Amino acid sequence: MPADPPSDDSSAGADRGEPRRMSDGPGRSAETIGKRVDAYPARLWRALDRHRPPGADAATNAWRSPVRGPWLTSVFGVVLLATLPLVIITGLLDWIAYGPRLGQAFPSDVGWLRPLVFDWPTRPAWLFRLTQGLHVTLGIVLVPVVVAKLWSVAPKLFDWPPARSVAQVLERLSLLLLVGGIFFEMATGLLNIQYAYLFGFDFYTAHWYGAWIFTAALVTHVVIKLPRTISALRGPRFTRATAEETTPEPADPDGLVARRPGPATMSRRGVLALTGGGALLLAALTVGQSLDGVLRRTALLLPRGRQPDEGPNGFPVNRTAAAAGIRPADTGAQWRLTVRGGSRTVEVDRDGLLAMTQHTADLPIACVEGWSTTQTWTGVRLRDLAAVVGAPDSAVAWVESLEQAGLFRQARLQVNQVRHPDSLLALRVNGVDLSADHGYPARIIVPALPGVHCTKWVRRITFEEQPHD
Repeated sequence: MPADPPSDDSSAGADRGEPRRMSDGPGRSAETIGKRVDAYPARLWRALDRHRPPGADAATNAWRSPVRGPWLTSVFGVVLLATLPLVIITGLLDWIAYGPRLGQAFPSDVGWLRPLVFDWPTRPAWLFRLTQGLHVTLGIVLVPVVVAKLWSVAPKLFDWPPARSVAQVLERLSLLLLVGGIFFEMATGLLNIQYAYLFGFDFYTAHWYGAWIFTAALVTHVVIKLPRTISALRGPRFTRATAEETTPEPADPDGLVARRPGPATMSRRGVLALTGGGALLLAALTVGQSLDGVLRRTALLLPRGRQPDEGPNGFPVNRTAAAAGIRPADTGAQWRLTVRGGSRTVEVDRDGLLAMTQHTADLPIACVEGWSTTQTWTGVRLRDLAAVVGAPDSAVAWVESLEQAGLFRQARLQVNQVRHPDSLLALRVNGVDLSADHGYPARIIVPALPGVHCTKWVRRITFEEQPHD
């Protein structure tokens, strides 16, 4: 961001924080802008004004960059207004993808915040890869824009009194929730994709409720500020001026323009370029985690973004066999898969599964941390296993792992996920047996299914009637 250099200029009354009579701002006259207005209870606001905390005026006057103003703030605001709803919507869709109808979305009991849910589709197969990749990548890319937007309004954080009406108090509270909410969501999201759970609480629950608080604050802020944003963007454009030609915007009713502007060290075009360049850099270091090919090598910020090696099993894993407590003895010759449906139970070893009709499909696997990859899987169709035990076409599947502990050691699959022709109990990947870390002796792979529900080290599959919502 451009610096706020010192300057010898001064203006009468500025050092005391007194209001100034300024030039016209968008939609208001100079007299209106310069006049202090105290709403009910006026006595309270005047008392606060008389008892100013030490350094309040100095802090306000220290922000002197002439590029700040309604226009620059509005540009950042429009960028966020166009992109943040996509982050919110994809996050909501990803929660639905976890199967709230089957009681396995996190958090599960959300009360009246429960949105309209539906069975997550299996077509296109890359659907979850798209929604989760967009959610994580866009959330990271927007960090510079959020920081720049906050920098552009930083002087307002030091206003005293912080409000002169009850309406302004409510506006400030919504702004506090907005800023706090977005930084909470970004911080917990970034820590989650780095597998750094330093916060000591459940990520899924906190991220869910934090998102709702942020969304409510965002809607409130947009309703309040949208007219001012439109007015500012309809005014003069300031991107053509060089740093030497940069001058402050006309005074505005929100007080975004510096009280005592100093000389510019960067033009507004430079600020936008710096912010956009930071966003593009983060995109280059992130997007490869959601794509196969050469771009995966650029995913330097993500611990699971890059290929661990070049072999057939050389693609990322979230949880290794050792971390899951899977011992070689658990997956050896004595391993059996138990398949249940109604009153019938069948046990089959790995050779028996290999003797069944095999199906091969190219399917992506995508995880909540944003990384994904497409591999070639071979195994037995889930609907064929359902037929072995005579399960009805309307049955869901309850899949259990050899893993004894862990949040995702079991998963339920919807009817459409069981019946899809590419839904597999995979035994091989890319022409070779699954490695231990990828789920040997058998794992689930289903189109568009979140990776944590593609259960590894499967020991039991139970086909049963779908429970009620």
